[in-house]
Amino acid sequence: MAHDDPSYWACQAESVMSVPDGKPLSVLGSKSIESMDRVTGPDLMREIFKISNQYGWSHYFYGNEQKNLDALKQSLQKTYPGLNIAGMEPSVFRPLTENEKCELSKRIADSGADFAWIALGAPRQEVLMYELKGGPQPLMIGVGGAFNVLAGVVPEAPIWMQDLSLEWLYRLIQEPKRLFKRYLITNTKFLFYQFTGARRKEGK
Repeated sequence: MAHDDPSYWACQAESVMSVPDGKPLSVLGSKSIESMDRVTGPDLMREIFKISNQYGWSHYFYGNEQKNLDALKQSLQKTYPGLNIAGMEPSVFRPLTENEKCELSKRIADSGADFAWIALGAPRQEVLMYELKGGPQPLMIGVGGAFNVLAGVVPEAPIWMQDLSLEWLYRLIQEPKRLFKRYLITNTKFLFYQFTGARRKEGK
């Protein structure tokens, strides 16, 4: 998507850090950076939550549905006792108006959270974080479907499928209507660009 969309390229390139969520990305990246390995949203969240009490970190969660956020809260409180949850709110499943973005930015900032976990899926979450940057915001991290995984709403792909770069297939089986078109297009383009050696040209 970043290859074809200059505005989305900017969202990725101007982030504080971009990590390889997908196994294929980490495999390709390791050719240039030997130590590169996959960093999934759920795994990143788990590692941060483990040490949050030690550093006094608090967390804001934006995205998904209220019922799933309720399940996530229960799961986190059970797994990470004392975890400071500064706020949780569901997304509206449509583009936000400029006024709504300002109000969301203020709510997150006023919560005093150190981390804001944004779960809207790509590219919506990266675009939103890009648009909200620059204010008194906590560190914003896009984690896609991680809320549902940690809440126990959606099962995590078996490790062997993750290691074989087949998590996309597992997720497709779980949510075929939502993911079929996305994976058909993006996975095909990814393979095409990789095998043809295509590179994004500046200004395009």
